[in-house]
Amino acid sequence: MRRIRVAAMGAVTLSLVLAASACGGGSSTGGGSNDSPKTLTYWASNQGASIEIDKKVLQPELDKFEKKTGIKVKLEVVPWSDLLNRILTATTSGQGPDVLNIGNTWSASLQATGALLPWDAANFEKIGGKDRFVDSALGSTGVPGQDPAAVPLYSMAYALYYNKQIFADAGITEPPATWDELVADSKKIQATGKQAIGAEGANVSENIHHVFVFAKQHGADFFTADGKPAFTDDKIVEAVKQYVDLMAKDKVIPAGNAEYAQNQSVSDFAKGRNAMLLWQSAAANLTSQGMSEDAYGIAPVPVQSGTPGTGTQINSMVAGINLAVFKNTDNLDGATEFVKFMTSDEEQKILNTAYSSIPPVRTAQDDPAFNTPANAVLKDTLAKSAAPLPQVPDESQFETAVGTAVKELFADAAAGRPVTTESVRAKLEKAQQQMPAK
Repeated sequence: MRRIRVAAMGAVTLSLVLAASACGGGSSTGGGSNDSPKTLTYWASNQGASIEIDKKVLQPELDKFEKKTGIKVKLEVVPWSDLLNRILTATTSGQGPDVLNIGNTWSASLQATGALLPWDAANFEKIGGKDRFVDSALGSTGVPGQDPAAVPLYSMAYALYYNKQIFADAGITEPPATWDELVADSKKIQATGKQAIGAEGANVSENIHHVFVFAKQHGADFFTADGKPAFTDDKIVEAVKQYVDLMAKDKVIPAGNAEYAQNQSVSDFAKGRNAMLLWQSAAANLTSQGMSEDAYGIAPVPVQSGTPGTGTQINSMVAGINLAVFKNTDNLDGATEFVKFMTSDEEQKILNTAYSSIPPVRTAQDDPAFNTPANAVLKDTLAKSAAPLPQVPDESQFETAVGTAVKELFADAAAGRPVTTESVRAKLEKAQQQMPAK
């Protein structure tokens, strides 16, 4: 574990205040060193069905890196429930890893802390060049017009996973393409005694991903063109209500899912309890839980009408994991070499195969291993009908504030309290008030 050198107490004080409100605050100045050239610490995000599975995937690759470079990598797999807060604490406490995974939606917020190494042309050249990465992945690496705060590692998109046998038993021959069709099919499934669709109602990140997509489909954005929050826009209110109404009004999401926050909906689907699952790149997770690939199909996430595409036909956020370096690392050369290793064609194929994600590196993505029917849906979504979450400095606060509002609305629905346009607007207004003043 290396120490981040912080420039001034005033900056630290400000960062702590911002971090307390789930903001990426703070600043670290100065460059890194090579004082500890033989070691690295790496915080990896929990991509598999468990932390132990992630360790089994990653450790052999880290051993390979050590054999190649002589640099030992100390691995810690951090649960998603802890990852953002751990990173924010690292930017302010002076303690953190050398290299870390970040959700790509956090890139702009963490960029604003000043703690991450900027990936300018010279740094990209050290890992083979910026043009190795696909445009959609680069679009979620920081504020447009600034040097990226991280490098794409895994690319993902949301899809609709459906249980073929449950569909057949309900007399459904095709997966739903619209939300009206999804609700209608769900009623048929419930008539057979099965649950229709799972959700992670208490998972703030999952909530924001889904309501972002619904907002896009309603032709709305959570932020204005100049970066101000617009959470109470009528179309935003309508979009959030439509999502929560899958439980509150349509009752096709079980009420118990309002408490789900640890991928329980994925486990329910893998065990045949739910007929459908909206998830990002779930194949490896399902396989690890014993579900055969033949047991389910994969289709694009539904839209309001028609088929997925651009504009209001957006059906996924650009999901993915980026690899970042704390710029005051004590092993700058080693950290850069590690990023080069992890984004090499060979490692991209190994890691993205293990996690059923899509390589953001062009040459690796073209490998036949990623041209399966399941990946075709994800790749097509990323290319044609996915949009990045707002790349604004306040993005992490946005996720926390709005995601929590949706969590509270699901709790209302589960408790039988009415979810009305007025109650949705009130929750979103409260969320908007929690955003930093402009």
